[in-house]
Amino acid sequence: MILVTKWFGTFLCEEGRVIRKTLFPQDAEAIAERLSQIQRGGVLPEERALAEDFKVKVSESRQSPIGKPVFFDSSFIDPEDYGYSKELMHDVMLRLARLRTSEPIPRDRNIVQAIRSLDDLIETANLMNERLHEWYGLHFPELADHARDKRYAELIAEHGEREGIIEALELGLESMGADMDAEDMEAIQRLASSLVVIYDERSRTEDYIEDSVQGAAPCLCALLGSALAARVISLAGGLDRLSRLPASTVQMLGAEKAMFRHLRSHKKPPKHGVIFQHPMVHRSPYWQRGKIARSLAAKAAIASRMDRYGEGGDCEALVESFEKRVEEIRKKYPQAPPRPTRGKRPRKRNR
Repeated sequence: MILVTKWFGTFLCEEGRVIRKTLFPQDAEAIAERLSQIQRGGVLPEERALAEDFKVKVSESRQSPIGKPVFFDSSFIDPEDYGYSKELMHDVMLRLARLRTSEPIPRDRNIVQAIRSLDDLIETANLMNERLHEWYGLHFPELADHARDKRYAELIAEHGEREGIIEALELGLESMGADMDAEDMEAIQRLASSLVVIYDERSRTEDYIEDSVQGAAPCLCALLGSALAARVISLAGGLDRLSRLPASTVQMLGAEKAMFRHLRSHKKPPKHGVIFQHPMVHRSPYWQRGKIARSLAAKAAIASRMDRYGEGGDCEALVESFEKRVEEIRKKYPQAPPRPTRGKRPRKRNR
């Protein structure tokens, strides 16, 4: 027999007919709560009770704790045959939507949004920094050799005129820049002040991400570091989805464009995605990086499952296992492989 759950009840079916059933109460709120549990991947008490006395197969993968999932066409089970109207279904779906949207937000979803916010801040800071250099460079081009990024913007916002900056930095030089009107300098200082605010917000967002990811995925942080762990979670779309991805997909996260280019034009496939940022990968010789990235992705997949499902594994042992594998790769492949030699094409003779 096959266990099937519809929005209005759960059924035991055999050869296209219902053998036993447990209907949900005809109350929209009660049904919505059951459907919410189903959407979260849980098994209902009604399902366990029906399957208790029988060896059953199930129609959904979430029910796998009580049976083997198989495909089953349950379209013959009509709610109106059991007294459930379309108006009740409409009310149930509205209540379910309100119930799901009011649920507490998982911390990893906040991490995804924070990483995207950080990317926006970085892009905005880079654009504004470029504009500030170009604009203020008309007045004091030499400042770019003595200050960078946030410090560059702070000096302009605080002092404005180059004389004040030269005095603050104790520089003995004569600038080749042109003089600025007070109104123009005020506009530049406002731009510099806005850029300082963005740099401060970027720093606060980075601190928030580090604290959040340490709490949500400690094992992944121990393996990848906080910044890279947050980036991998963001690219996967959350810790829950990351924990269900195979290691080969984790290895390619962030290299989707290169992978599609390989599939379209048969160019060389990528060996790694964002995990290239891990020091063990990018500091290794090019012929070892693919193997190290493959091992790191496999360990990251395990770490994400330990964090998501709380399996209580040993994070330190996982990190040590990865480091041991890296040492094995370095000993086994100390030299670059010989490059294949291409044979010379025979010259065409003129006839």
